[in-house]
Amino acid sequence: MGDVVHHRLFGYRGVIVGVDPEFRGTDEWYDTVARSRPPKDRPWYHVLPHGAGHQTYVADRNLEPDATGEPVDHPRVQVYFTHFVGGRYVDARMN
Repeated sequence: MGDVVHHRLFGYRGVIVGVDPEFRGTDEWYDTVARSRPPKDRPWYHVLPHGAGHQTYVADRNLEPDATGEPVDHPRVQVYFTHFVGGRYVDARMN
């Protein structure tokens, strides 16, 4: 959690706020939304997209590290993290 990433297909940046070791959505959601058919047996990430108010669910193969070093503008970032340091988010409450 806390890594800032870039979505390879859709071009948005975001911060990871959770991870599932494998796909945990419904088959209906997968068939409708996951059009590139990423593997279900690999990690899927919960991401807060920059400049948005929603959360996304993204397969690991569609994410890469964000090279900008910039923070993510999302209204729920402070729910998960207390600081942005060195290009990633941390929650000082967990230390």
